[in-house]
Amino acid sequence: MNKLLSTLFALSVACATGLAQAQTPAASAPAAQAPAAAAPAAGTPEAAAASAKRPAPAGAKSIEAKAAMCIGCHGIVGYQASFPEVYKVPKISGQSAKYIAAALNAYKTGDRKHPTMRGIAESLTDQDITDIAAWYESHGAGKQVADKPSKEPNAQVTALLQKAACASCHGANFAKPIDPSYPKIAGQHADYLFVALKAYKTENNPAVGRNNGVMGAIAKQYSNAELKALANYMAGLDSELTIKPEPRFR
Repeated sequence: MNKLLSTLFALSVACATGLAQAQTPAASAPAAQAPAAAAPAAGTPEAAAASAKRPAPAGAKSIEAKAAMCIGCHGIVGYQASFPEVYKVPKISGQSAKYIAAALNAYKTGDRKHPTMRGIAESLTDQDITDIAAWYESHGAGKQVADKPSKEPNAQVTALLQKAACASCHGANFAKPIDPSYPKIAGQHADYLFVALKAYKTENNPAVGRNNGVMGAIAKQYSNAELKALANYMAGLDSELTIKPEPRFR
């Protein structure tokens, strides 16, 4: 008898609970969210900046992780490479994304010979290269230089610039290339420019050299002393190029 009463009591409690739940009003649906702002186009400096601010999804690499190998050299003011000679690594913050991507792909294919840079480039996917290039371009956002060079060349440099018509590709003040796959060279480190220009002259060297028909033909017109004079002039010009120091190395 006691067992029967206990069972009936349990059933009555269950029924009462179910009835109470059935009578509870359903939670109101969440308010409709306002439409999200249009996302910036992929591969642009704005997209790279937005990506850097967002936490990376699980398993995805943040832009800082992708660029970690770059930051170790290009994020240190005054950092010098030692191959094939001692020179400051180039400023790439503020450089055109298309040029950075073209340079990385040239290292990847071997058109630019540099063992360290080839190893780094080969480790990057096409998307990594696009993201890294856009990120570095975004560092120069909002910085503009005048069309007229801030420093007039001397008579020797004027003649050298006219001989190769440098401005016809690298643009006004050598900072506004006619094609974004060409580099901005105004304000670049003089010693890097000198090494780069000599590399276009180098032939039959498996570890050093740059395979570019146009630049090769131009560089071979000059002696090394003349290339150094050009590099020194370019380095003294106002520039959109900069070094964005990595906080760990400040």
